[in-house]
Amino acid sequence: MMKGKKILNDPVYGFVSVPYGILFDLVEHPYFQRLRRIKQLSLTHYVYPGALHTRFHHALGALHLMSQAISTLRSKGAEITAEEAEAVSIAILLHDIGHGPFSHTLEHTLINVHHELISTLFMEQLNQEYDGALDMAIAIFKDQYPKKFLHQLVSSQLDMDRMDYLNRDSFFTGVYEGVIGYDRIIKMLAVHDGQLVVEEKGTYSIEKFLMARKLMYWQVYLHKTVLSAELMLVQTIKRAQELIREGKQLPSPPSLTYFLYNEVDEATFRKNAEELLGHFAALDDIDIIAAVKSWQHADDPMLAYLAKSLINRRLFRLELSDRPPTLGMLERLHSLLAAWNHFDPAQWHHLIIKGKETNNTYSTSKEEIQILFKSGEVKPMSAYSDFGLKSKIITKHYLCYPKPIHQLAQQQLLT
Repeated sequence: MMKGKKILNDPVYGFVSVPYGILFDLVEHPYFQRLRRIKQLSLTHYVYPGALHTRFHHALGALHLMSQAISTLRSKGAEITAEEAEAVSIAILLHDIGHGPFSHTLEHTLINVHHELISTLFMEQLNQEYDGALDMAIAIFKDQYPKKFLHQLVSSQLDMDRMDYLNRDSFFTGVYEGVIGYDRIIKMLAVHDGQLVVEEKGTYSIEKFLMARKLMYWQVYLHKTVLSAELMLVQTIKRAQELIREGKQLPSPPSLTYFLYNEVDEATFRKNAEELLGHFAALDDIDIIAAVKSWQHADDPMLAYLAKSLINRRLFRLELSDRPPTLGMLERLHSLLAAWNHFDPAQWHHLIIKGKETNNTYSTSKEEIQILFKSGEVKPMSAYSDFGLKSKIITKHYLCYPKPIHQLAQQQLLT
């Protein structure tokens, strides 16, 4: 007997469906509904105004692509039972359920725990609620299930997660360099010796997919203005944490207050998983924005400055370079800050932010994408690619500081 399904209208794929039963129940669960209040691309809408989609959208999109992948693999003889199809669908639906406010931005600031661990803990909690119905899904998510290709559909260099976020993020930002032929790639998938592979005729679509991912990273995810806004949000939270450690009281929603006043790391989260999941499940973007809005009027000048600048999009200048900033450059910035004379030098670390970002088009150190030839031979993508696919890590160093400092520097040059 067929369970039936809920039909949804997705702006990227058109009509998509969620089967009634455990999958629909999970979508309806408060843990999953929270994802409606977590932006997929953090503060990217400060640059691309349309980038206001959420982790909720993304999870449903990834579920839709998973259903297509299952159909394709079954049509080519891969044995996927009804229980396995449901389990791998649960795994992809919940793969991002552990994301905190503004997704990756505050992952190691507000809570020093990787989102994948929190996703696993959420799944285990849900598994208790649903009397073990997520056992197989958790095994697939953790790569502990015998059919390895099922995990590869959830997490690999060619998974349904990446397939959806590239397509979706491209759609909502309007950056069409990120558009990929997801439908053709899925049609080219197959299973060989228990591993997920791509048929030889799909290699050009894979190359386009990898190039689109590279372009999206530097044009969207690591855009210098986006990076500036995200760094400012991090510094705002860090300044609030400093003040709280000094004994100051700051207004904030209860869900955020817990994490501002308590340092939470992986060991703490594992030890008190049920309690911390309860606090974490109540935390989302809205709490952060409400706090930052109120901090604009804080007694502390640094916190007020950071909060007001962020809320009103008075973003810091950010410079990208192939090399880290020199000692001379940093000393010059410090002298300009002294001339600006707005803040205590002990707090300048919130105003001069340096670091680096890395990305690579393709990794040969991770499990490679495998190409299945007509002869039956299987080769890694790096050994086949016509355009010389290389596992080169690109590193860009950044230096971020208030724009009035740059303007002051320009004035000094003119006088």
